[in-house]
Amino acid sequence: MLGEESLLTGTPYESRAGQAAAASSPSPTVGAKWRRGTVAPVVLPPYARGMRIGLFGGTFDPPHAAHRAACLLAMRRLGLDRVWWLVTPGNPLKNTGGLAPLPERMAAARALAHHPRIDVTDFEAKLGSHYTFQTISYLTRRCPGVRFVWIMGADNLRSFHRWQRWREIAGLVPIVVVDRLGPSLYAAATAAGRAFAHARLPETAANALPGRKPPAWIYLHGLKSPLSSTALRAKRALRDG
Repeated sequence: MLGEESLLTGTPYESRAGQAAAASSPSPTVGAKWRRGTVAPVVLPPYARGMRIGLFGGTFDPPHAAHRAACLLAMRRLGLDRVWWLVTPGNPLKNTGGLAPLPERMAAARALAHHPRIDVTDFEAKLGSHYTFQTISYLTRRCPGVRFVWIMGADNLRSFHRWQRWREIAGLVPIVVVDRLGPSLYAAATAAGRAFAHARLPETAANALPGRKPPAWIYLHGLKSPLSSTALRAKRALRDG
């Protein structure tokens, strides 16, 4: 999930300040391909200053109903204006050898999301990086005044401490962790749960989370879906093999 850019094109919702902020702090590596003209400029989904936007990243290989349910739960409880599905080129922590092509995953995600306030985007692929920290750093620079919240399933909380610069991710945006079948039993005992125990808010404060200064996170109960993209991929491999 991904990266940083300098000169950028935008949507009708973007402010000139957002473009100027992004242009003023280019990355020495990410975005170099665009400057050489080898990839298209980055276009983000619609946004505006003051909006509450959830960020939900993954390979979506395949997308499933729990992805949508988790985002709708977060949208309702946190009062989010929109949720962006960030369909990443790959996951640095997983074997992506059998990953479906990005266009196929984008099409499947759009078909499943099917909601006027869920935007499915592959802009990370155009940024040339593979890490959530770089994605969020880029977005907070490019979109000043937008209240981003990172959405993750409870299963990802278990491995969050293995993400590149995970402590800094928690310092960039608030995080909402959505219940999954099983992981909720030990979420608070994970390395990340212990490290940021002081920043955990009660579930009753969910609507206030997007406006809180990070680090701040909340755990939403109630979904408990057993669906897993990993398990679905395994079934697909058995069927196709």
